[in-house]
Amino acid sequence: MVDTQSILEPLQVPTHFVPPSARELRSQGVHRLQIGLFGLCAMLLIVGLANIIRDRLRLVDTQDPIQQVVAVDAKPTKTASDPLADIGVVPAAEPSPAASPAPDASGDPGAPAAP
Repeated sequence: MVDTQSILEPLQVPTHFVPPSARELRSQGVHRLQIGLFGLCAMLLIVGLANIIRDRLRLVDTQDPIQQVVAVDAKPTKTASDPLADIGVVPAAEPSPAASPAPDASGDPGAPAAP
């Protein structure tokens, strides 16, 4: 059987606070300094990387002036059309003037057109 008296004995004796020694204080100070310097270096690297990325994007965003000359000389491209509206499945987004029927002389839009 385990002797419970020997286990509980150290817990019943009051323990006193022992202040850290000069060596422990120095060790804690050096550790805090290392963490601070590491954090500072990490932030400098992040800011430097962000600056490099921003400079590269600025270089990519600037277009070559020759592209503007080529764009002026190029043929106009066909405007995008809705294929379902072209075949008549859905109504067109922008009604064209040719799509509306012309009223005849009698003024009745439902009347058949005269030949």
